[in-house]
Amino acid sequence: MEISYKWLQEYIDLPESPEEVGKLLTATGLEVEGIEKIDAVPGGLDGVVIGEVLTCVKHPDADKLSLTTVDVGTPAEAGQASQPLPIVCGAPNVAAGQKVVVALVGATLHPSSGEAFQIKKAKIRGAASEGMICAEDEIGLGTSHSAIIVLTTDLPNGTPAARFFNLESDYRIAIGLTPNRIDAASHYGTARDLKAVLKRPLTLPSVEKFAVNNRELTLSVQVEETTACPRYAGLTLTGLTVGESPDWLKQRLLAIGLNPINNIVDVTNFVCHDLGQPLHAFDADKIAGQAVIVKTLPEGTPFVTLDGVERKLTATDLMICDAEKPMCIAGVFGGQHSGVSAETTSVFLESAYFSPTSVRKTAQHHGLKTDASFRFERGIDPNITVFALKRAALLIQEVAGGAGLVSSEIADIYPNPIEPFRVPVRYRNIDRLIGINIDHPEIYRILEALDINIDNPDSEGFTAIVPPYRVDVTREADVIEEILRIYGLDNVPLSTTLAAGSLSEFPKTDPDQWQSRVGQLMAANGFYEILTLSLTRPAYHDAVRSALPGADITLLNPLSEELSVMRQTLLFSSLETLVYNLNRRQKDLKTFEFGKVYHKVKLEDSLPRPVQGESGGTTKYVERMRLSLAILGNQNPESWLQKGQPIAYHDLAAAVQRVLNLFRVKSFDTQPADPTLFQYGLTYVVNKKPLVSLGLVHPKLTKLVDLKQPVFWADFDWQMLLKLATTKTRYEEVSRFPDVRRDLSLVLDTHVTFEQISQLARQTERKILRFINVFDVYEGENLGAGKKAYSVSFTLQDTAQTLTDVTIDKTMQRLMTAFEQELGAVIRK
Repeated sequence: MEISYKWLQEYIDLPESPEEVGKLLTATGLEVEGIEKIDAVPGGLDGVVIGEVLTCVKHPDADKLSLTTVDVGTPAEAGQASQPLPIVCGAPNVAAGQKVVVALVGATLHPSSGEAFQIKKAKIRGAASEGMICAEDEIGLGTSHSAIIVLTTDLPNGTPAARFFNLESDYRIAIGLTPNRIDAASHYGTARDLKAVLKRPLTLPSVEKFAVNNRELTLSVQVEETTACPRYAGLTLTGLTVGESPDWLKQRLLAIGLNPINNIVDVTNFVCHDLGQPLHAFDADKIAGQAVIVKTLPEGTPFVTLDGVERKLTATDLMICDAEKPMCIAGVFGGQHSGVSAETTSVFLESAYFSPTSVRKTAQHHGLKTDASFRFERGIDPNITVFALKRAALLIQEVAGGAGLVSSEIADIYPNPIEPFRVPVRYRNIDRLIGINIDHPEIYRILEALDINIDNPDSEGFTAIVPPYRVDVTREADVIEEILRIYGLDNVPLSTTLAAGSLSEFPKTDPDQWQSRVGQLMAANGFYEILTLSLTRPAYHDAVRSALPGADITLLNPLSEELSVMRQTLLFSSLETLVYNLNRRQKDLKTFEFGKVYHKVKLEDSLPRPVQGESGGTTKYVERMRLSLAILGNQNPESWLQKGQPIAYHDLAAAVQRVLNLFRVKSFDTQPADPTLFQYGLTYVVNKKPLVSLGLVHPKLTKLVDLKQPVFWADFDWQMLLKLATTKTRYEEVSRFPDVRRDLSLVLDTHVTFEQISQLARQTERKILRFINVFDVYEGENLGAGKKAYSVSFTLQDTAQTLTDVTIDKTMQRLMTAFEQELGAVIRK
């Protein structure tokens, strides 16, 4: 929902800035999602001022140009008078002594047609020109280009032109309206919350001038379906002229993102967003039989809506009809042939309260969502119907040429008035649910400011009389919520009985939630979850003994020799699962597993983590949760578009990085992975403790399970990952200054890794080095034995200024010197 800041100021005194108002609204439950500045015209006439033409003579070299000097109130230099600007003007009506609109050098103008352009100093036919005297189309205020704007004003020279034209900027406040707060779906409704929290009065628009001028066009109004339409009101106006709306009305609608249509329709849209009451205007001359009937029609009746689509009505669709035909789907959408057009001179204006259930069913059936249906299906105020009708009638008289006459009494059919909600409230429940004791006078003040009256107060409580438009306040807890949101949740201390006794304690980091999130992430990236036994073969552990954290836990009475020890790693569970699926013609596999591993250590040993069990007096049993990923086969299935591309280390590294990104783990060190488990790979280290190891599983281990294909595998310390988890996101401003790339070709010994290059580069240059990437690796006879060449790119960027060639060259020279001295590199040039 969009709210105009200036529009709100018509209801309540708001010296607060739009940002402060946004905070107040959010605190009361109307969450502000954004605030946008809205200029009355593009650019807001920034750099356009009032000036005075001091002199005006014909240009010696151009018949249609004039040389002028214009006083624009330019600030004087110290000890000097202000200097008028020389401006060349081509308008035929320019003359000395005129007050004019001047665009200063540097101003950007947004004309009524064409592209925006900036005013610059220029020479026109040899004469200097330092500004422009403007016509109305040149500043977006009209379409005329025949003459410059001549003002009649006593405002001093240099006054911003926007002040003269009353074009002050507005602010569009976007509110994420929850379904229960339809009462706030208008400027009046939003202002009611501000009234309560700021303790200021509201200024309602006056309808005292409403009067019936004559009774020359009186239509009969009948409501056959009073359940679907509890209240229906209407009146007629004649002598109207349909045309363009005045500027103030167009600006109000544009400020909330609505396009003006014509003065009659614009008024109905204005009142809808002003008071929250949808209205509809019918061309009165098109109403057959001078009768308006609210009823349903037979199933399947065709009806052409305003968008030109023929729809088949259901037997429950409430329709606004005349004596012969349907004209409008009640509360949802108008008809193509009954609306206001340029030829309209008389209208029947409708203001009604339709049943939320009826409107909701109809809107959903026909797939129609409008501003009107949005409000009706949630429940509007049934008691504002006639007030809104009078408000709209007065505005139509004002904007439709001044000759509009109210030509009928208001027809108001309301056989069964909707009563307020009566809600018993007890003080003890207010204190219990809020957690503090609020003085009873303050409770009364808050509720009465929200139009909730107090009835039968006593020492125990009172009865709240809730107006019908507050459809979300029907229980005691709802009334207490109203008290709390206006009193201010921030005014309730955290150390209340509510916090201590009413809320359950939850762990700061919920392992189950994180496990679910990781599972969803991996599934979304093509991984399948596996669940395997915690028992494994002793031979597997024997093959990787040096890489295991402790001694085996052997079962005293195993079911078989092959399942006689508790696993210390998830590696062999993953490998066995891959083999099982490969034997069933599943060639491209991605798996992940959450599983526990087990080992035992002696008490005198240094334990890496707290233990969860103890036995034997001198031995402790350790149980740890791990997360493993495994990939095998091709990256994508074979197709006619491409052949299957074998998976590589970086495919696994990308999956690992996605997991780390989920936990917001941004920084870590790296070291070579354990060669017992991996042929090659890396271990990511945080706070000197291994977080995850990943790489190509050593062939001797895949051979143990009779697996002949390469497998890439990763193993996370899940408990450590949970400790590092955070939901906080760190934002950095995008630099305004460009980055620079430089490439180097380094010839190195084959044992030197790219990680060593990366670490040395970051140690050498910490300030402006942003990214390092290796884009080619070459090994060949021409490099010599034991040598390889890395092609490495370096991305440099300074967030405070544009990098100069001198800075870039010095940085690259430092890097090359470090590579030569520390790594023995030869720089290929």
